[in-house]
Amino acid sequence: MRAGVLGHVEWVDFAVVDALPAPGAILHAREHFAEAAGGGAVAAVQMRRLLGAATFFTALGDDHLGAAALERLREHGIDVHAATHGREQRRCFAYLDAANERTITVLGPRLVPHGEDPLPWHELDALDSVYVTGGDAAAIRAARRARVLVATPRAAPGLAEAHVEIDALVASGNDPGEPVDRPLDPPPRLVVRTRGAAGGEWESREGRRGVWSAAALERAPVDSYGAGDSFAAGLTVALGAGLDLHRALAYAARCGAACMSGRGPYGADLSSIGPPV
Repeated sequence: MRAGVLGHVEWVDFAVVDALPAPGAILHAREHFAEAAGGGAVAAVQMRRLLGAATFFTALGDDHLGAAALERLREHGIDVHAATHGREQRRCFAYLDAANERTITVLGPRLVPHGEDPLPWHELDALDSVYVTGGDAAAIRAARRARVLVATPRAAPGLAEAHVEIDALVASGNDPGEPVDRPLDPPPRLVVRTRGAAGGEWESREGRRGVWSAAALERAPVDSYGAGDSFAAGLTVALGAGLDLHRALAYAARCGAACMSGRGPYGADLSSIGPPV
């Protein structure tokens, strides 16, 4: 099968610390590194590791960090189709602490692809599933050409204007920045809320409801950066492969749990999980 992502990438500076700084404190990081990350990029890299290939439609800034992000994504083996927009690349700063948590500060507005960008939109016809983290209405309508379309509520502005059916809307039930009560027309076929170690719950458009349990951690947790994005990537892949909902959620939960065993977004290699069957 073939899967892809329509969305954003951020250049992220990571600092590994014991705990978040108190007001006025000077904190010395035990480790620091930078990476092309953010929800869209992480999902695309994890799809590539699960399937052996992944396509990523995105937008980048016209500065050196935009160029660096493109280079890193290609080093990760992604088939990147990137438009260049005339502004600075969006950046983030992330603390990774000893409690396995991540705390993120975003610098600058989100860059997302637009339907008018000169990208090979026809390639979406060949994809079994696409995960949307951002895009304008025209770009999201193009992504609907895939057989299965999954999205995050953070793409709400484009989703609301696009008026296309979303097969699954995936949100963090613990993050107030991802509300699922904003009405979409038509409403999504499925709403999924993740709750970390507590698993999560789902609700269909017809009113059916259910829950799932988190997957067991096979290794000691390192940090949670990218775990939710890895879950969404796994769910998109599994639904595109035709798995029923319960098997798809179990597969996605394994992907999210596996991500926690490595440092930052890509420290854990999800390729050992393999494609959904």
